[in-house]
Amino acid sequence: MHPHAELIQEFYAAFARRDADAMVACYHRDVVFSDPAFGALDATHTRGMWRMLCGRAKDLVIESSGIEADATRGRAHWEAHYTFAVTGRKVHNVIDATFEFAEGKISRHDDVFDMWRWTKMALGIPGVLLGWTPILRGAVRRKANAQLAGYLISHPEAGQA
Repeated sequence: MHPHAELIQEFYAAFARRDADAMVACYHRDVVFSDPAFGALDATHTRGMWRMLCGRAKDLVIESSGIEADATRGRAHWEAHYTFAVTGRKVHNVIDATFEFAEGKISRHDDVFDMWRWTKMALGIPGVLLGWTPILRGAVRRKANAQLAGYLISHPEAGQA
């Protein structure tokens, strides 16, 4: 197995343990992350996001599979099972991730998932009716980033490597 595939495995094993510091250790100091909920995040916000999510998770279960990587790129499939704290609704999110590497670390991490599927599970009727619209998707992103900004203000160390 390529060392970058092992790095991705290490990342998801740490995630399954809710060990954000170990996850962050897999990242390059200048990592860039993106997903449909947060959009594009710089390194500080990426580190803070994982620390916030792992710190707040109560019943999170992570399963990863299909991990592959070579010298420059990698990919993985992962699934998250958890209760969305805002609504108390159960979520089973299905995510495909791609990675790029620099200096033996993950330098770019992009997660892709069906946002409408997620909003239906996490938000219920509003997600069913409006989850496919840019209006609700934008509202979800604004709220996620506002929560992250507040977390980083109250936990400035969370954005550090």
